[in-house]
Amino acid sequence: MTDPAALEPILPESERATTTFNDPGLTHSERYDAFVAHVHVGGKVEPRDWMPDEYRQGVLRFVEMHANSELMGVLPEREWILRAPTLKRKLALTAKVQDEVGHAQLLYRVAEDLGKPREQMLEDLLAGKTKFHNVFHYPTKTWADVGIIAWLVDAAAIVAQQALRDSSYGPYARTMKKICWEESVHIMHGRDVVVTMMNGTQNQRDMVQEALDRWWGPLMQMHGPRSDPAKDRDLFWRIKAKSSEELRQEFLGIYVPRIWELGLTLPDPELHYDEASGKWLYTEPDWSELKAVVTGHGPKSQERLEFRRLNYEETRWVRETVLATRAAA
Repeated sequence: MTDPAALEPILPESERATTTFNDPGLTHSERYDAFVAHVHVGGKVEPRDWMPDEYRQGVLRFVEMHANSELMGVLPEREWILRAPTLKRKLALTAKVQDEVGHAQLLYRVAEDLGKPREQMLEDLLAGKTKFHNVFHYPTKTWADVGIIAWLVDAAAIVAQQALRDSSYGPYARTMKKICWEESVHIMHGRDVVVTMMNGTQNQRDMVQEALDRWWGPLMQMHGPRSDPAKDRDLFWRIKAKSSEELRQEFLGIYVPRIWELGLTLPDPELHYDEASGKWLYTEPDWSELKAVVTGHGPKSQERLEFRRLNYEETRWVRETVLATRAAA
């Protein structure tokens, strides 16, 4: 597995120490102002740098949820590995699931540097104290769901992830470069599944359309409700580079024409591109559903968390053995 630090050169210790906010002789207010100025001009923050508590907690919360989502995101698809229609599809889906688990490991590693142990992050996830993305709380009913998830759900995710390559937190930005490379392969895998089915029987085409109808609502909710950019602290700290609505508009602009090109329809009669405003107009997503789902009240929320709990307990002996061996050594 590639070390995220090897993806892009980072500032050496001596050079990082020259940044103004790392000067211990400054007052907290002076350090804070210097830090804000640094991130606002595109500067990167490294784990050993001084940082305001609000920034540290903001990055930790953001990265931890992302890691949780990668870990929980494999569950809807792993259910189809043994039911994949061909050996080729089985191998491709297995590789995708392996990639997603690897992404979770990288992201938990980034989050650990911010002061929260990995064990605590996993325990909080399993206890329902922390969240993961809404789309991973829903069931997969047919093989077409596998195609829609890999093509469109991963596409909506990568729209956000590409913007995160410019995150002010250096380790996160570098890790996102590796993740985006692999996610782009996942999108091609999903598109191939969908195109193959759309060129198949009428039953297969109907299966894709039915899956798209079910997933469109969660997809439109995925980037979250509109927010005032002036009040968005993640934007203020440059943890993320784009607002929720900017990400949704980018996703619609790229993928709606591609969906229509395949002869599929979208279950939103209001969806259209408005030339006057230069934006896509759509029916407002059900934000109350989003809130309920991400707080553990989705169709598959508790079942998937319980699976993770059982898996965590069944593999406890491996962790204890490895850690005991390390201590003995």
